[in-house]
Amino acid sequence: MSRLKADGLRKHFGGIAALVNVTLEVEPGERRAIIGPNGAGKSTLLNVLAGDLPPTAGRVCLDGREITRLPAHDRANLGLGRTFQRNNLFAGLSVFANTRLAVQHRQGLGREMLRDVRRFHAVTRETEAILEQVGLAEQRDRAVSTLAYGQQRALEVALALASKPKVLLLDEPTAGMSPAETAEMVKFIGALPRWLTMLIVEHDMDVVFTLADRITVLHFGEVLAEGAPEEVRANTRVQEVYLGASRA
Repeated sequence: MSRLKADGLRKHFGGIAALVNVTLEVEPGERRAIIGPNGAGKSTLLNVLAGDLPPTAGRVCLDGREITRLPAHDRANLGLGRTFQRNNLFAGLSVFANTRLAVQHRQGLGREMLRDVRRFHAVTRETEAILEQVGLAEQRDRAVSTLAYGQQRALEVALALASKPKVLLLDEPTAGMSPAETAEMVKFIGALPRWLTMLIVEHDMDVVFTLADRITVLHFGEVLAEGAPEEVRANTRVQEVYLGASRA
């Protein structure tokens, strides 16, 4: 059974078709990249999968369960996490506080005071473990606004991991990064556990060909090609509409 499935997804904005009959299946543990020219529908696809946009037609399934009409927070509770092109962080709070809030939310605690001391310690331990995993343990007491851009992106991934997702949707994880920050982010994503299924929208082809097991190419909202990285790289049509231009 596929971990995440899109079946015949369509999304129209008035008379504009942003997605046209998009179908894909992502297997458990797979790292799937979504690539294509600007305006190809990549972010729209992620927004529909995450529940931030309703599809005009088609279905979305997670572990065989249809989630097409579920709101984003219900999908998150079922194991669908995501990051955004622009971070969604509380800039005035510390790294630790941002992560702890995400852990509390997953445990259904929200903003309530933690009356059970044992639960408080459990939240703290989990928060510390996540920050260690993403390499931000030493930055725990710093305000988010003082972090380097690459560190902020890593923190956003930490917040997504706090929800204990089965599937992680990464929207342009290296956008705006320096070469050194990009290299660190690629190393970090590559080190995430293999049981975590990932769908990655990314423009940097070096990043894509380093991380992806399979690649789906969108063009004007349609699936132009799909396959292993070497198959996509050799695809003449993909070279014409995207790869050739991106490397020019």
